[in-house]
Amino acid sequence: MRQFLFFIRKEFLHVWRDLRTMLILFGMPLMQILIFGFALTNEVKNTRIGILDNSNDETTQAITRQLEASRYFDVVENISSNAKLVSSFQTGTIKLAVVFPDHFQEQFLHNKLVQIQLIGDATDPNTANTLINYASAIIMDYQHGLRNQAQIPYSINTEMRMLYNPQLKGSYNFVPGVMAMVLMLVCAMMTSISIVREKEMGTMEVILVSPIVPIRVVIAKMVPYFILSAVNIASILLLSVFVLDVPIQGSLVLLVAECLLFTITVLALGLLISSAADSQQIAMLISLMGLFLPTVMLSGFMFPIENLPVPLRVIANLVPAKWFFTIVKNIMIKGVGFEHVWKETLILMGMTIFFMMVSIKKFKARLE
Repeated sequence: MRQFLFFIRKEFLHVWRDLRTMLILFGMPLMQILIFGFALTNEVKNTRIGILDNSNDETTQAITRQLEASRYFDVVENISSNAKLVSSFQTGTIKLAVVFPDHFQEQFLHNKLVQIQLIGDATDPNTANTLINYASAIIMDYQHGLRNQAQIPYSINTEMRMLYNPQLKGSYNFVPGVMAMVLMLVCAMMTSISIVREKEMGTMEVILVSPIVPIRVVIAKMVPYFILSAVNIASILLLSVFVLDVPIQGSLVLLVAECLLFTITVLALGLLISSAADSQQIAMLISLMGLFLPTVMLSGFMFPIENLPVPLRVIANLVPAKWFFTIVKNIMIKGVGFEHVWKETLILMGMTIFFMMVSIKKFKARLE
């Protein structure tokens, strides 16, 4: 154990004495969280919506069919109660709900005025605002069609309501995504470069002939970056709450635990990259290009996954950042508990075990 602690101390000294490494570890995360926290917009389509039809008459069914016929919406659930409505939003089953009041057709035909409630999931404010605008336009088209047919001044008003993010702040969506991107890039890149550096300098073989077990050498290289990543997580959360005004609605302990789990997953991925790379340049290229683009394009924080072709949606399931982004957004913004993120947590744990097993096997094979 004493030798193991000496190796950890040695790795800490390597990090502290390298100004470029320190800049990447602490400068890049702060810059990215501030830059991405204030901007960016998306277009949406094929969005999952639910219908709470308290009237279930001919008019409500006609409006539902018109919504489903558009390329923007897929009606995936007919909701039976308000409790089920809240549950559907919490689990992420739907992004928009259309609520028809009781006796809709009767009020529509006799009073010439009736109200439809549109409820959007505002954890992604730009998407929620766009969806409600699309739904409102479709309902207005239906209303204009009736006016042209009967020349009767029917009127339908829509009531907008944004859950979780009433002020439609973009930072609510991009802060969780930037957390995933920063931890993915920094942890994987630093870990992979650290081990490849030892191979290039010819010191890895010297280290492995020492009394310490090889697997402890690998873990000793992970520990400093794990601790520094924990500091990064704390700084990102502090900036999110006090600078970007992004609340932590759920359990802070659960959120930190999930962040640490994702950190371990990414460190294990960095070890896997190091086992396949022959130089620091190749390791950095794989870490930056090979991980940056999938994290940005396929995690769901910049572009809705529903917009992607089916093959890319399948590939997106292999990106750890996708599952972490879902976890952080649900805990921070929606305030849900572990019962709503256990599946994503198990997937990250499975990825961690897989990356570690493959990394250790390839590491031993290369140095035997």
